[in-house]
Amino acid sequence: MTRVLFATAELSPMVAVGGLALATSGLVKELSAQGSDVTVVLPDYGPLIRDFEEETSWALDVPDWCGPTRARRGSSPSFAKVILVSRSGLERPHPYVDPSSGNGWPDNTERFFAFSAAIAALCGTIENGGLEPDVLHLNDWHTAASVGFMAEPPPTVLTIHTLGYQGVADAWWMSRIPHRSWLFSWYDVANPLAAAIRTVDRIVAVSPNYVQEILTPEAGMGMHEELAAKGDALIGILNGIDTSVWNPASDTMLPQTYSLKTVRKGKQAAREALLSRFGWEDGGETLIGVVSRLVDQKGIDTLVQAVPYLAGLNARVVMLGSGLQELTDIVRDAVATHPNQIAAELDAYDEPLSHLIFAGSDLFCMPSRFEPCGLAQMQAMAYGTPTIATAVGGLVDTITDADADLTNGNGFLTVTNDLPGLVDALHRATRAFGSDKRFNGIRKRGMQTDWSWKLPARTHRDLYEELAN
Repeated sequence: MTRVLFATAELSPMVAVGGLALATSGLVKELSAQGSDVTVVLPDYGPLIRDFEEETSWALDVPDWCGPTRARRGSSPSFAKVILVSRSGLERPHPYVDPSSGNGWPDNTERFFAFSAAIAALCGTIENGGLEPDVLHLNDWHTAASVGFMAEPPPTVLTIHTLGYQGVADAWWMSRIPHRSWLFSWYDVANPLAAAIRTVDRIVAVSPNYVQEILTPEAGMGMHEELAAKGDALIGILNGIDTSVWNPASDTMLPQTYSLKTVRKGKQAAREALLSRFGWEDGGETLIGVVSRLVDQKGIDTLVQAVPYLAGLNARVVMLGSGLQELTDIVRDAVATHPNQIAAELDAYDEPLSHLIFAGSDLFCMPSRFEPCGLAQMQAMAYGTPTIATAVGGLVDTITDADADLTNGNGFLTVTNDLPGLVDALHRATRAFGSDKRFNGIRKRGMQTDWSWKLPARTHRDLYEELAN
């Protein structure tokens, strides 16, 4: 059996900020269910870590500048094999951002380079405190620098969840990289993601369409030539969702569970609870849900610009999100100006409310500027809520426009990725909602699709076995 060391900065529900946590946890759960031997390693963020039971610990052989670093092996209710890397500086109230300022921690480079050094130590021999994995699986820039701390890395996979974050650091950091430090050189900075792209055996982008996008200058974030040089070693594997969590037939967070046969009754109960939560009376409007981080990528500012058009569409938006203060203020202003068209919970992520929005909304909206894969659209469609989205990344791989394909359509994609394109898609979607027979077909196709991790996990297992052999 292939032994995999799976390195990530987040793993839901142990520590979760965004889609990275959901994607890694869903994949690891399904890999384990299919019989893979997977050990997850993530930073020890202290009190942020949930439900970890330690079994043993040992010191790791890392460079002196990292300071004393330990591996704490244990388990959680969701994962049988977990290692937390503990060192001074990793423990924080948020993995990446200072909550008091909204800015990234000033020592994030040191924190995640040290984490990467620990990952490298765990790839070493058992005699020196390592695990000797057959395959190392890295996720995003937080783990990418590990390739520079190993003289001979094991066969390695790098998953790019989003190319927009690369961990660029001052060039002098290359003096702390003991092996192939020149691979970190990227213009006038040190770039750990660039080093990993140049080094690893396989690169996985999280949707087939995202592979094509990141090979272009427009979406390649400066990495398109490096990625093109990988040739067939760059592949796209569409993410899935954890259907043990995101399943309306077993979701205890809903006022009433439902399946395809009982979808109308179940969604009506959720709708009533959702409207009550935001203090709205039900006037028969089309209810459009949004669950999103408030960052530039997600296009929330474009959605806010569309709010004045909602009255003419007899539609309302309910939103759950948190993130950049500037975008939070823009949404708050829209709520104050258009209280009958938009309501929002912006203080913190509320998981029960997210489930209620997916179930209680008639439509879901993702106006992303770029979206490597996206999970929310799959979650929404699993709950019988067709999605309106921009035609980018994995949204193209998961959503078939119901006006362009009357037989297979399961949602609505914008023709242009701007305000006119979004308003047009909103208009087409709300019009479809007014036709019960047509809308039920669109909803049914989304609910019948297998959005689980079963196929993606099998593809990853084949990849691991190929590399190990």
